[in-house]
Amino acid sequence: MSDDIAKQIKLDVLICFAAYSASHAFSRFYRPLLDKLGLTYPQFIVMMVLWEKGQTTMKALTEELLLDSNTLTPLLKKLEAAGLVQRSRNRDDERVLDVAATDKGMALKLDGQRASLALAEATGETLEGVLELQQRLTRMREHVEKSLAA
Repeated sequence: MSDDIAKQIKLDVLICFAAYSASHAFSRFYRPLLDKLGLTYPQFIVMMVLWEKGQTTMKALTEELLLDSNTLTPLLKKLEAAGLVQRSRNRDDERVLDVAATDKGMALKLDGQRASLALAEATGETLEGVLELQQRLTRMREHVEKSLAA
């Protein structure tokens, strides 16, 4: 990278700062909505997967949410203590931990979806714009992860 280009790089043009500050704003927006559901954002994304799938495995959750099991286990324990999820050993393979939303957990689905819709509307973007940005950010993350693995 030339010195000329390096001198032009400032905080307001960094994609990482834009992503960081947007994430912070999204968290502030979500907090009161999720407080009403009794969920933190990490718990909310676990529930989003379970609302969609009903039941999955611990391994599938770690892969889909990009969390390691040491992070996910306490989240699931708190959700289970709140009666929102149930964890059980798989009947066919005791090494596999199944995770399912309970009826109480499923009852939060509509309000959870409303929270997501409210955030999408608060961005001032069209639904298509939000989806396009999400896809672009996902591609960027995947490229960065590939460069880390290289």
